[in-house]
Amino acid sequence: MMNKIALVVGASGIAGSNLSKKLISKGWETYGLARNPNNEIEGLKPVLADLLDKDSLEQALSEIRPTHVYITTWMRNDTEAENIRVNSLMVRNLLDTLSLNRSVEHVALVTGLKHYLGPFEAYAKEGFLPETPLREEHPRLNIENFYYAQEDEVYAAAKRDGFTWSIHRPHTVIGKAVGNAMNMGTTLAVYATICKETNRRFVWPGSAAQWNGLSDVTDARVLAEHLIWASTTDIARNQAFNVVNGDVFRWSRLWNRLAEYFGIQPVGFNGTIQPLEKEMADYADIWEDIALKYTLREKNLSRLATAWHTDLDLGRPIEVMTDMSKSRKLGFSIFQDTEDTFYDLFEELRAARLIP
Repeated sequence: MMNKIALVVGASGIAGSNLSKKLISKGWETYGLARNPNNEIEGLKPVLADLLDKDSLEQALSEIRPTHVYITTWMRNDTEAENIRVNSLMVRNLLDTLSLNRSVEHVALVTGLKHYLGPFEAYAKEGFLPETPLREEHPRLNIENFYYAQEDEVYAAAKRDGFTWSIHRPHTVIGKAVGNAMNMGTTLAVYATICKETNRRFVWPGSAAQWNGLSDVTDARVLAEHLIWASTTDIARNQAFNVVNGDVFRWSRLWNRLAEYFGIQPVGFNGTIQPLEKEMADYADIWEDIALKYTLREKNLSRLATAWHTDLDLGRPIEVMTDMSKSRKLGFSIFQDTEDTFYDLFEELRAARLIP
């Protein structure tokens, strides 16, 4: 990777931290941009900047000449209109700043399945239910969506500056991060830990469709490989891709397997949705006690668990599978067993003293 310099935007998140590790392992000079830079990854060069502050970006990036830019971050707001305004501005500010030095050869943007299922305000609701498996050729929904706004910023900057691009649409990303806005894997690990410590049952929080239907997820390590592949493979450039592990599963089986791993009693779908956000609303003190008991590194439950997002995924009224034929045809062959994805994460959380 001679003369390949990566700028990972959002390097403290699940996707960004795993991507940074993978790039460094492959010999890339790698910078990690964040408001709170990741200082735990050996070899990562931290860059402190605020994507909403152009002066901050210009100062932080003035001496950096990235050839490849990976945008793995976003900011949640109260309405979709504000999501669009803020998240498009973040991408625009970044690419306008980098345009000054004209070093960028490729920009990769990570979005997700809300491209097909609709934004938070209309997520998987009647009128916005696509045919599954989800395929890249599905047209945009006739509704405002901040993913579309982010894509449009990339397309406009690419036309202006002449770089190539790729769009990556993972399903739920499973991997280790603290303070991440969408973190199902760690949320379930924390919930299972609380169940074990308090002799509670591990109750399925979602819908019948998700419990009984087929699903898939995206291991953060697979996403990292996919980002590097698309940004360095000529035939893959200037295209949008789905990216998932490559297998499918039913939560009706996996839920029981996860419960078995933690040594707790599972309870499956019982006819009604039982939101995890409501279940865990009063668990902050319980988690703090657990953290003190086992000398864990993070006693703030909200820094680890994002029950609202887990409910969003597990409460959908349809099964959701993601077609990856496009990537496979172009040569991306990496596969990951989903059960191993969860078990690997749990072991990593234990090693990092985030769960007992």
